[in-house]
Amino acid sequence: MKKEKEFYTDIIESFDDVIGKFGTKFRQFPDLVNRKFVDSNILTTLGQYVTFLDHDRDAKIALLLEKNDDLKTVYLRLNEHLGEETFVGDWYTVEQSSVDQFAKVTGDQQWIHTSPDRAKKESPYRTTIAHGFLTLALIPFLTDSVDPEKNIYPEARMVVNYGLNSVVFPSPIKIGKRIRARARVTKLMPMKRGLEVVREIKIEIENSTRPACIAETVVRLYFS
Repeated sequence: MKKEKEFYTDIIESFDDVIGKFGTKFRQFPDLVNRKFVDSNILTTLGQYVTFLDHDRDAKIALLLEKNDDLKTVYLRLNEHLGEETFVGDWYTVEQSSVDQFAKVTGDQQWIHTSPDRAKKESPYRTTIAHGFLTLALIPFLTDSVDPEKNIYPEARMVVNYGLNSVVFPSPIKIGKRIRARARVTKLMPMKRGLEVVREIKIEIENSTRPACIAETVVRLYFS
């Protein structure tokens, strides 16, 4: 009984990861515990606790939404297409001049980015390539997030870049290639007079099966 309680406590120590931890532990049950434990009442109790947490979370979200009409409007609009691709941007050509400007500002003057002649001779790509961080820096532009005429959150008083949960660069962008952004909202988290929006952004390279970048971006919207 003591071991069962310790296991139960470990699983529910945090609401945010209770589902993930439970799933991992459950998949490991055949190697970790015997059938008697699997058939015990602790799994039923855990399921009831998770259900309670889900209801409690939903109640808190509903309470926050009812306190601000603009927050509610944006949340319901985005939540309707949660997980779906809702944006595909225009193609943008990556020029050597843009790479050179980025290199000058950041101090990253590596020849693989700035020396076409040397890259043609020594680089495996036979041409210069864009900085990974340049690709990342282009995300607001590629997703129309900085275009005042295409404001995707018109109800918000202020939009703040809160950071990145993750970012990878699976494939380099050769100079002269065209890229575009594809986006989907993956998570919404209402706050007091605000909404945290997590989006997965993929930077697609024309005629390539591998994306140049996959980033999980986080912005916070604030309402009056």
